[in-house]
Amino acid sequence: MRDLTIGAVAKSCGVNVETVRYYQRRGLLEAPRRPAGGVRRYGDDAVRRLRFIRRAQALGFSLVQIAELLRLERTPDCGRARKLAAAKLADVEAKLADLERVRRSLAALVSACAAGRDPRSCPIVESLAATDDARA
Repeated sequence: MRDLTIGAVAKSCGVNVETVRYYQRRGLLEAPRRPAGGVRRYGDDAVRRLRFIRRAQALGFSLVQIAELLRLERTPDCGRARKLAAAKLADVEAKLADLERVRRSLAALVSACAAGRDPRSCPIVESLAATDDARA
């Protein structure tokens, strides 16, 4: 078992000390007891849990969702974990669809600009400046 300071735990997980403290305040990470006149020491479980939080964040889970996933770690419920992950996947797919619409719009604007129209007007600027009624 490791015996790490908060700074060492933070560094090993690629976060700063304030992030560790924030996760403790949110109940995601347990603060070890402070020995009389001593410095708190963190073990392997704190490092593992902090890495769990960081990986879940990288997948787009909110801290509330991460708290639920951490609870599921203690009392496993694969069905609930699957439901959370499926909902996150649906969110990601919706964002990807939105990004694809944005990509198509930008590609059309770039194409219109490259089409050699009147050099005194810019289709990109005109499109962005147009009112909603003019584009409808």
